[in-house]
Amino acid sequence: MKKHIPMKEVQKFPDNRRKEKIEAFDRLLTIMDQLRNLCPWDKKQTIESIRHLTIEETFELSDAILDNDLEEIRKELGDIMLHMVFYARMADEKNAFDMADVLNGISEKLINRHPHIYSDIEAKDEEAVKENWEKIKLKEKGNKSVLGGVPKSLPALIKAIRIQEKARGVGFDWDNKNQVWDKVEEEMNEFQHEEESGNKEKATEEFGDLLFSLINYARFSDINPEEALEKTNKKFIKRFQFLEEESKKDGKQISEMSLAEMDTYWEKAKKLP
Repeated sequence: MKKHIPMKEVQKFPDNRRKEKIEAFDRLLTIMDQLRNLCPWDKKQTIESIRHLTIEETFELSDAILDNDLEEIRKELGDIMLHMVFYARMADEKNAFDMADVLNGISEKLINRHPHIYSDIEAKDEEAVKENWEKIKLKEKGNKSVLGGVPKSLPALIKAIRIQEKARGVGFDWDNKNQVWDKVEEEMNEFQHEEESGNKEKATEEFGDLLFSLINYARFSDINPEEALEKTNKKFIKRFQFLEEESKKDGKQISEMSLAEMDTYWEKAKKLP
């Protein structure tokens, strides 16, 4: 049996529902065993077949978080928990690992990556914790590059955030956000120059540099650019749908309206809460 990382004695916090939580998790494991043995659909599934469903559930959780809908978050967490239990059950059938291995694995990872809690390492602030985290990850995974742990398939915007965070974790970063804003302006000028010259390939490259520098500035301003952009997307959708609905009430076809007519409804939409 694999030995677990020893834990030093740390403060334990009271939890009146701990037993109830353990029983609830055991109930889900039992239900999964039953479904895997008795339900035709569940019996047919493979690790590969439910992958796309897991991605969908993750996005649904993301929507609930952006809406700050705690009841919906509860439901979506349940759906994702079901998928985690499902994967572990299928892996157990292959004698690869089971849920105990999964839970012990993440527990040991957390203990190892928080030496300021479980050993004698000191971390005075959040930045020190992040730096320790990235250094430990690099050692654990044996990556030749600090950036080796960034998934290749991440969406470009999220990937840029992770790249910058990892580089900062080993001290490669600007000193202050004024320097970063100077870089934003520099990249803006370079993009405009290439765009005006008609060089599409160079303009595309410079536009990427501009986006990367704006994401960097957002990080220095403690703004999550992914969340900021998604809020703008939702705001635009709400206003555009108002434009569609109100113009239709007035007997107008949006495809036949002038931009000036559309703008009248748009200005009204901007006043919505």
